[in-house]
Amino acid sequence: MPKHTVKRYDEELNQMTDTILRMGGMVEQQLAKAITALITRDPELAATVIADDQPVDQLEHEIDQLVMRLLALRQPMAVDLRLITASLKISSDLERIGDYAANVAKRASALSQVEPMRPVAVIPRMSQIVQGMIKDVLDAYLARDAEKALAVWRRDEEVDETYNSLFRELLTYMMEDPRHITPCTHLLFIAKNIERMGDHATNVAETIFFLVTGKPLNEARPKGDTTPFATAPDGAGEEAEKP
Repeated sequence: MPKHTVKRYDEELNQMTDTILRMGGMVEQQLAKAITALITRDPELAATVIADDQPVDQLEHEIDQLVMRLLALRQPMAVDLRLITASLKISSDLERIGDYAANVAKRASALSQVEPMRPVAVIPRMSQIVQGMIKDVLDAYLARDAEKALAVWRRDEEVDETYNSLFRELLTYMMEDPRHITPCTHLLFIAKNIERMGDHATNVAETIFFLVTGKPLNEARPKGDTTPFATAPDGAGEEAEKP
C-alpha cells in the first residue's frame, strides 16, 4: 500500500489489516476445534468453541468502529476507500464463519450423547477444504493477491460436491433405520454449516478481487449444492440455524 503524508493514517490502516488477520485466525481455530470436538466426542471442547465466538464478535465491533473513524476523519479515496469498505465486508463474513463454527460445536456436543455414526468420517475431509480456503483467502488479503483469491473462489465447488455426496449418504441412513434420523439430522446441519463457511470464504475472495483490481468478479459463481432440490425427512436439508 502507498504511504501517506499523515503517519497516523498508515498506522490505522495497518491496525485494521492486523485486526482482520487476527479475526481470521480465530475463526480458523474455532472450526478446527469444533471438528476435533466432533471426532473425539468431547463436549467440553465444544463448549470452548462456543465461548470463543464472543471475542470474534468483539473484533468485528472494533473493525466497525475503526472503519467509521477512518471514513469520518480521513475521507479516503480510490484504493484506500476500497480497502476500508472491503475490510468491513470481510469482517462480517468472518464473523458469520465464527457463528457457523459455534453451531458445529453445539451439534458436536449433542452427537457425543448418541452412538457414533460412520458418515462422521466425511466431515473432517470437508472441513479441511474449508480451513484451507480460509487460510488462503487471508493470505490473499495480506498480500493483496487477486489470483490467489480467485483460486479460493473456484474451490467452493469442491465443498459443494462433498456436501452433496454426504447429503445423499445420510438420507440413505435415515431411510434404512428411523433410529438414525436424529444423529443424521445433526450431521446434516454440521455439514451445511461447513458448506456455508465455504460460501463466506468465497465472499471474502470476491471482495479481495475487487479490492485489488477495482473491478467486480463477473464470472458465474461456482455452485454445486443441489440439495435444495432434494427432499429430506424432518427438514434435515434446510439452511443451518443462526446462533
